[in-house]
Amino acid sequence: MKNEPMKIQFERSGGVAGMRMTTTVNTETLPAAEAQMLREMVDKAKFFDLPAVLATSKQGVDRFQYRLTVEVGGRRHTVETGEAAAPQTLQPLLERLGAMARRK
Repeated sequence: MKNEPMKIQFERSGGVAGMRMTTTVNTETLPAAEAQMLREMVDKAKFFDLPAVLATSKQGVDRFQYRLTVEVGGRRHTVETGEAAAPQTLQPLLERLGAMARRK
């Protein structure tokens, strides 16, 4: 997955205000360093090995819910997770994409 174009669809919903935030990122349109950083975050999260739904017994009101779809090299995978269920390895990617969505 070194320099293959990657498309990421990010959606965050819930939270105190219940606002929905979305963005679609295409690494072909990003500066090379930022595109590489996203590729590395996807790799470190072992994104394509994650189950489609990550759940936890710790349900809480006002928590964020995420839906993340990554397409690269003919593969496409979607993961839905709550804030409390997101693995530590996935959190940097969620935070980065959240920041990118706020900029739009």
